[in-house]
Amino acid sequence: MTNPVVSELLERSNRLGADPRNTNYAGGNTSAKGTGTDPVTGSPVELLWVKGSGGDLGTLTESGLAVLRLDRLRSLVDVYPGVEREDEMVAAFDYCLHGRGGAAPSIDTAMHGLVDAAHVDHLHPDSGIALATAADGEALTRECFGDRVVWVPWRRPGFQLGLDIAAIKDKNPQAIGCVLGGHGITAWGASSEEAEANSLDVIRTAERFLAERGRPEPFGAVVPGFEPLPEAERRHRAAVLAAVVRGLASTDKPQVGHFTDSDVVLDFLSREKLTSLAALGTSCPDHFLRTKVRPLVVDLPASAPVEDVVARLKELHEEYRGEYAAYYQRHATADSPAMRGADPAIVLVPGVGMFSFGANKQTARVAGEFYVNAINVMRGAEAVSSYAPIDEGEKFRIEYWALEEAKLQRMPKPKPLATRVALVTGAASGIGRAIAVRLAAEGACVVVADLDLAKAQAAAAEIGNSDVAVGVAADVSDAEAVAAAFREACLAFGGVDLVVNNAGLSISKPLLETTEQDWDLQHDVMAKGSFLVSREAARIMIGQGMGGDVVYISSKNAVFAGPSNIAYSSTKADQAHQVRLLAAELGEHQIRVNGINPDGVVRGSGIFAGGWGAQRAAVYGVPEEELGQFYAQRTLLKREVLPEHVADAVFALTGGELSRTTGLHVPVDSGVAAAFLR
Repeated sequence: MTNPVVSELLERSNRLGADPRNTNYAGGNTSAKGTGTDPVTGSPVELLWVKGSGGDLGTLTESGLAVLRLDRLRSLVDVYPGVEREDEMVAAFDYCLHGRGGAAPSIDTAMHGLVDAAHVDHLHPDSGIALATAADGEALTRECFGDRVVWVPWRRPGFQLGLDIAAIKDKNPQAIGCVLGGHGITAWGASSEEAEANSLDVIRTAERFLAERGRPEPFGAVVPGFEPLPEAERRHRAAVLAAVVRGLASTDKPQVGHFTDSDVVLDFLSREKLTSLAALGTSCPDHFLRTKVRPLVVDLPASAPVEDVVARLKELHEEYRGEYAAYYQRHATADSPAMRGADPAIVLVPGVGMFSFGANKQTARVAGEFYVNAINVMRGAEAVSSYAPIDEGEKFRIEYWALEEAKLQRMPKPKPLATRVALVTGAASGIGRAIAVRLAAEGACVVVADLDLAKAQAAAAEIGNSDVAVGVAADVSDAEAVAAAFREACLAFGGVDLVVNNAGLSISKPLLETTEQDWDLQHDVMAKGSFLVSREAARIMIGQGMGGDVVYISSKNAVFAGPSNIAYSSTKADQAHQVRLLAAELGEHQIRVNGINPDGVVRGSGIFAGGWGAQRAAVYGVPEEELGQFYAQRTLLKREVLPEHVADAVFALTGGELSRTTGLHVPVDSGVAAAFLR
């Protein structure tokens, strides 16, 4: 980075984007004008640096900026065909770019280029949108700011809005910014410092105005029976409901879920205006693009039996789908994109919280954050006036905007396991960790379950942030501990689609030296543990109605009579038969159950490192450090098996290429003829 104008712009953007009071994730944009060098002529050229399409202010880097020649951008005014064809101007921005690389110019580029100020910020603060969506927003803006901030009537983002704001600034030289009706704010300054100060001035002044002038309880009184449940009960109920809600929200296409039970959400869900305000939907374009036109709201009290809530959710979901289809039909034109799906993105359950959904965890989480923004906006508008978002037709025009459709079509093809939630037991090390890493790399959200919570959380953190992986404690031999682990998975990602029974241990002893404790411990962890995990997984998957995969990491020893190994081999044979039994039982629910039979996985294996390697080396009379090669030499391929090879087999079974396969055992042993399946 060589241009100080760019450095200042990025620093300002990151500061503004770091505070959620200023703007929502990936919302708003900032810009700076300055001088660069024309690489062809060597002459100075005026440039505009502006946050590109889809970027986030809080994490913006230079690669996220679009760089345009200011003279060419401003010359577009002369060829502008009018508001009915303003979308054509977005393609014209490409002809104004300075050099190669950088981000694609966003729809708001015109606003930044045409406004006569060196630095411009367009933001979506809750306080500003509250004024922008109030029924008498123009009068309130004047009362709040005097003539320092000017009202701009609602207009869809685009070239014409840029012209409107530029004209208003020219007519109001005293103004530091404007409130965009139904949308957000824009502020400007002669320097980066002045633009940032003016943006914060607008935001904080609006906050103080709403706080000082606003009426108490803008959402009305608390409705008896709709108060938040106690935390433990609330989260337990949320975990029970999560998979059902996710299944409904995935009727058209699979979704990942996110759960929010913040005080802001719970208070809104308890108030008498909940139903009427939720029906109005959100207003800021960024909000309803993420949250859909309105949420689904459960109309039962917090104490209603879970089975009643589930039944009502199914009824409301059918109603929602019908109403959404009618909304589409009311406003669709011959050239509108096809309806993208009629399922809700936001589901509100009084006393419990909010479920939000998206194509991945980040999208689901951000949708929930946006609806929290919308709640704050509604509270502010209701505190000083009444909430009056843009009308339904305008919402449809943006939701099904050809430019938005084009942006969706440009998104990269999803990975094979995108939208799938995987839970892997014994995943803090060895084979389990390799499986968790591979599934995450293929697009899955991963729950790393392990007896040691700290190790599970550390392994999850190495895989990715909490949008990718979480660590949970799981003693697979304890039914309640297993249920608790699955509840954590449901709260983290909305449900579970793919479960790998990998937790295990081994004690190598001859029959006469094998104790009851040796036998019970291994059977509790592997035979009983796999049963408990599979039972809980099936309960959730059946409730979701989305099918699923259960994979058992069994062993070559399930079919091979190895020496001094009675307890371990017996429990592995138990696991192998569980695969066959459950494949037969769960097939009607589209749940596939398959197994993998590894052998000789020494390097990176937690079992071998925990003493099993030394025991088996003693049985075979080889040094422990040579055990892996010893196993390899007795195979047909003469190649050592690593944890990653087992992970490859798990992906092969679950990645979509073997969608008609269930009840199968896959050897991953480099070829042990005595263990061939018969």
